[in-house]
Amino acid sequence: MNRIVVVGGSLAGVSAIDELRRRGYDGELTLVGAEPGLPYDRPPLSKAALTRLVEGEEPDDLLLRPAAWYDDRDVTLRLGVPAAGLDVAGREVLLASGDTVSYDGLVVATGSILRPSSIVDQLPSVHQLRTSSDAHGLAAALRAGGHLVVVGAGFVGMEVAATAVALGVTVTVVDIAPVPMSRAFGPALGSWFRRRHEDHGVRVLCPSGIARTEEVGRRTVFDLAGGERIVADAVLVGIGTVPAIGWLEDSGLALGDGILCAPDLTTSAPGVVAAGDVVRWDHSLFGESLRIEHWTNAVEQGGHAAATLLGEPAAFDAVPMFWTDQYDARVRCLGRLSPADDVAVLTETERSVVAVTSRAGVVRGAVCINAPRRLAAMRAAIAEQRQVEDLLSAAPAAS
Repeated sequence: MNRIVVVGGSLAGVSAIDELRRRGYDGELTLVGAEPGLPYDRPPLSKAALTRLVEGEEPDDLLLRPAAWYDDRDVTLRLGVPAAGLDVAGREVLLASGDTVSYDGLVVATGSILRPSSIVDQLPSVHQLRTSSDAHGLAAALRAGGHLVVVGAGFVGMEVAATAVALGVTVTVVDIAPVPMSRAFGPALGSWFRRRHEDHGVRVLCPSGIARTEEVGRRTVFDLAGGERIVADAVLVGIGTVPAIGWLEDSGLALGDGILCAPDLTTSAPGVVAAGDVVRWDHSLFGESLRIEHWTNAVEQGGHAAATLLGEPAAFDAVPMFWTDQYDARVRCLGRLSPADDVAVLTETERSVVAVTSRAGVVRGAVCINAPRRLAAMRAAIAEQRQVEDLLSAAPAAS
């Protein structure tokens, strides 16, 4: 294998490059990325980096690796020109510029893109948050103050709500879900987050549908399904993402809410592996098909896909981990969280919560809020498929 191409200037893509060189691959290595700049870290865009932008400071620590890192590893950078197609028979990546890049081995790490929104289509002045450019635009709107309406009570929406209210912005969150972040945490833990936000001054309208939207001058008017009218000086639409697979539709790769991969992250095409948000694969521990959009998964899958491509395949069955920081709540989540699973709270204080999710009594996931010392034990409980009853009987005081 003399030519490997990594498509996607993402965390998974950079992790794959790192692992390829670490394992001794010394052939040609090319990174294709849609954005013009070097790959950067996205999670801070809704938190610390957004705060710094609002305060007039340009974040200078978002790059995943400095330019010299790519030079040291002899990586050819093809940035600012997205991939537009894939010829698996000819082993070529077609770029939007019309150029092609040939490969012997290919890592697809194109991540995810924002979910289409009728609100965005109707109101061109509203904001979304996925890229550094998006963060700059949102920061400018928040700097003006006034009333921010967040449409979507998922992770990004609630993180921005916490950031904005701390900066003195009036914030209202609107979502049809019964509680914030319900798809991840279910009603009990979602209600905990709702109380946290309301205690800090965020108005949370869940569940609440939007019947009508209208731009009036520089402001946006929302008529809610219940009859209430709210007026926004700025709007953030954060209703989630979808896998970035549009460029692969005619490639012949097996697709379905992501790239369908074998447990070792190989795709249906020879010499092609995938990593990160774009992957859907069968997880042996949970016995189901998963697609995970989180930082740790991208790092681990990037390295794993690289090893598979170099001839060391193995099933990827790591226990997922992800997090969110909102106010003084440092939330660390493990395993498979689903609102359909049972939730058991092991310990709870005013500031700290440790809870597990389970199915048929077997632990599948855990949430540790301000309880970092419990993470290792919870991860082991998930990997070992322990019974919830065992954890309840042995639950210590909150950390």
